[in-house]
Amino acid sequence: MKGIAVTGLGCISALGGNVEENWAALSTGRSAIGHLQGFEETDLKVATAAQAKDFVPESHFQAAQLGLLDRHSQLALVAAREAVEDAGLSPEQLKPMAAVVGTGCGGKETDELTYQRLYRDGKPRVHPFTIPRGMPSAASSQVSMQLGIQGPCFTLASACASANHAIAQAVLMIRAGIVDAAIAGGADAPFTYGLLKSWEALRVLSPETCRPFSADRKGLVLGEGAGMVILESLEHAQARGAHIYAILSGIGMSADAAHITDPASEGAARAIQAALADARKDPGEIDYINAHGTGTLLNDPSETRAIHAVFGRDAERLLVSSTKSMHGHTLGAAGAIELIATVKALQEGVIPPTANFTAPGEGCDLNYVPNEPARVSCKSAMSNSFAFGGLNAVLVVDRFD
Repeated sequence: MKGIAVTGLGCISALGGNVEENWAALSTGRSAIGHLQGFEETDLKVATAAQAKDFVPESHFQAAQLGLLDRHSQLALVAAREAVEDAGLSPEQLKPMAAVVGTGCGGKETDELTYQRLYRDGKPRVHPFTIPRGMPSAASSQVSMQLGIQGPCFTLASACASANHAIAQAVLMIRAGIVDAAIAGGADAPFTYGLLKSWEALRVLSPETCRPFSADRKGLVLGEGAGMVILESLEHAQARGAHIYAILSGIGMSADAAHITDPASEGAARAIQAALADARKDPGEIDYINAHGTGTLLNDPSETRAIHAVFGRDAERLLVSSTKSMHGHTLGAAGAIELIATVKALQEGVIPPTANFTAPGEGCDLNYVPNEPARVSCKSAMSNSFAFGGLNAVLVVDRFD
């Protein structure tokens, strides 16, 4: 089986505008969750959010470009540019690559502005580029055009597992020999009035901060951002002398085939088992799990049960943390941002904590690395994504020595 090298990282979230800023916050347990801004004149009850407040689109794009770019596409491009620069890829090397971008929401900003113009303001016309700006494939199209990628390019949507599924698809294409390299990840920008009202109706949002696995957790906190990784066959990466961050050794996917919002631990366990089998690893070889860890009443004990089911007695020694406690739940971008955090944890020997942790909740009995980072040298780690609809995708990465 071909080894898949991770050779470039790109990230933007509420924690910062690049990988370095994100890791500086994650590795010290600093949360970016705060008061939701920009909706003070509405009837929204949503109180908290993880917004990329320092992101200024005009600093990254020309005015003519911005008319074509929904916010989630802007975030995707910022992360993609950083990943490509980090990997040291030339325009000629980019051409044959694949681009797979996951998103849970797509161009909601564009949709909402369009509907406001038509139905609220009574305008007879909308922006001529409304369709290409807001279509679900907009971010992947923009990534391919702006980077000059001419290989397979598409969007993948599986709610909060979108980025992990996108990365898994890129891995499969490299293994199959369709491409030697790919850029993959996810992007989402959920801060629009209509989308926030919809999340409000689900009654899963926390009125304060995000406290995954804690007894007093009250729900998830939405975040925005994007994460992108450059993946290459190990042979391709070594042949061009690339810096290799880690080896992506296993992918696992499953569907609960059960409930649209109530997660089934059996489905999550199947994805975890599949990832271990794909990586040809025993449970005892995993040192750290970057958990899905949303902070909701249903997800946290369900994920804990899944980990116990697969790891057995090994679960007692595992380090398990949720970085959503710091960057919020970035939906379709979550898996990529969390994979980058996992890769950095392996590389730096620092496990990001679960911030805002108080006391373990019922059914939550693992070592969640509460509040303070753990300085531990780890060889192998796992990153979980479990989405609405029971769509599960798990990744296994190994430190590259």
